[in-house]
Amino acid sequence: MCERGTGGDVNSNVLISHSTGDAQLDKAVWQWLSWDKNQKTKEQIENLLQNGKHKELRDRLCCRLTFGTAGLRSAMGAGFCYINDLTVIQSTQGIYKYLERCFSDFKQRGFVVGYDTRGQVTSNCSSKKLAKLTAAVLLAKDVPVYFFSTYVPTPFVPYAVQQLKAVAGVMITASHNRKEDNGYKVYWENGAQIKSPHDKEIIKCIEECVEPWNGSWNENLVDTSPLRQDPLKKICDSYMEDLKKICYHRELNMQTNLKFVHTSFHGVGHDYVQWAFKAFGFQPPIPVPEQKDPDPDFSTVKCPNPEEGESVLELSLRLAERENAKVVVATDPDADRLAVAEQQNGCWKVFTGNELAALFGWWMFSRWKENCSKDADVKNVYMLATTVSSKILRAIALKEGFNFEETLPGFKWIGSRVKDLLDNGKEVLFAFEESIGFMCGTSVLDKDGVSAAVVIAEMAAYLETKNLSLAQKLTEVYETYGYHISKTSYFLCYDPPTIKRIFERLRNFDGPQSYPKFCGDYNILHVRDITTGYDSSQPDKKSVLPVSKSSQMITFTFQNGCVATLRTSGTEPKIKYYAEMCALPEQSDRAVLEEERQKLVEALIENFLEPDKNGLIWRSA
Repeated sequence: MCERGTGGDVNSNVLISHSTGDAQLDKAVWQWLSWDKNQKTKEQIENLLQNGKHKELRDRLCCRLTFGTAGLRSAMGAGFCYINDLTVIQSTQGIYKYLERCFSDFKQRGFVVGYDTRGQVTSNCSSKKLAKLTAAVLLAKDVPVYFFSTYVPTPFVPYAVQQLKAVAGVMITASHNRKEDNGYKVYWENGAQIKSPHDKEIIKCIEECVEPWNGSWNENLVDTSPLRQDPLKKICDSYMEDLKKICYHRELNMQTNLKFVHTSFHGVGHDYVQWAFKAFGFQPPIPVPEQKDPDPDFSTVKCPNPEEGESVLELSLRLAERENAKVVVATDPDADRLAVAEQQNGCWKVFTGNELAALFGWWMFSRWKENCSKDADVKNVYMLATTVSSKILRAIALKEGFNFEETLPGFKWIGSRVKDLLDNGKEVLFAFEESIGFMCGTSVLDKDGVSAAVVIAEMAAYLETKNLSLAQKLTEVYETYGYHISKTSYFLCYDPPTIKRIFERLRNFDGPQSYPKFCGDYNILHVRDITTGYDSSQPDKKSVLPVSKSSQMITFTFQNGCVATLRTSGTEPKIKYYAEMCALPEQSDRAVLEEERQKLVEALIENFLEPDKNGLIWRSA
């Protein structure tokens, strides 16, 4: 049984005079007003009740947060399906119950808590405050907490979990999401994000412990409890030292005249990227002054996602032109992802995640080959990618003799699989997801924009000594291993029933339980549906990758060599599409391949997504 706590004061007159006539909703309102001690979010619910906004009350109070590809993520504000003080307390109470059950030494090993710089005045909600409440729940239960004294990159939390041998950790962040959002990302003792069954079991424990316990609201415990430690200096020093394991040309880095610009997108990355460049022997990158300091409003960008390309990189590109810097590196607000742009003949090339992965894959393997011992076995070497990402690593692996594996979308799958491989004596060099998430080396079992930024800088400095740009090297990689021409984009859809209807139509295209055989003029060879576990390419028609019923994802393999996937986002109201033409090295006519891919993408959108009919909103240019 979970203990009962002390909630806030409830104005019973408000409840009586404003009954909704719905017993379930009335109970949810009563619970919220009884338990919430944040006056701003409490008033939001009271105002909705007094103004008769029953539908909005139901939307906010009659459903709960669930774990997606990046933990719990939602808008900040009042309600059980929003990120706020109360839902973070509830989530942490559930985690405490689950960890207490899983680890007999929980109270010896402790728990890590980190946070970014997000905040919302209207809800009196900030990442640091949510992190303090997370720590308070655990400290009140005599659990040692490693609470960072300032904001950190997301990769520091999984790194700290492993270094400090903690049982788990939480990072309060919504990464690159819009400013209204926040999130709660959970890492297991192995340093990887939690996945099934842990996520489902934690949700069950949360539902058993929804009333705040005594002490759960005491955010001052992080300042007064002897069980709280600040791991900042130890983890930062150790991280920067470990980073040197993937530095191969320190002398060259110290001598290079190449200049770099870095933007941290109003987030946490500035100091940490500066220190990473120093660890590699570089002069510090030139920061974008308007974006280097934390700003929860992300006031200079329309959205804080460097994946959106040149439109959001405007300030950094203009600064690079003034400073004669050839390469721009952009970390997203929590510094776990990296965008890269390179100046070429007066214009800029912004690399896609798949293109950067081709460069990272070549670089990490070629450095391994040059530096490995004589008895090293290439068959013991691995690289990984999510299944919606480019197959370029597969092509490199086939030619060079190492192993390549695919996982479901989301770094929680990559991190867990990498840990399994390491535990079995394998060597993992690199892993990625197409949404500019890269893992260079295995010090951090998650995507890491800080390490990726300095590795790409070293790569650029090395290539300059060969009179090559990053873009020129990318062409060489494709000519050696085969062109992989990909297109990734999305539509916005704020209506879940519409999304479900789109995917159900594909599952019953030519009749009940009959997937499409053509997309326009293009012949479909195989269909894989991760949501249902179906794969027409397998003898038993069952998917090799795990079934993921909580999200929609269907992959089509076409006769012309194109692979296309439609899936819902785990963190945003998006239907994403991915298409890639995978050519053999001898098929080197890039223009022909790009034209074929473009025509197929158009057919995919017109025939399968039907944006006009379904009211989908096109991605803005």
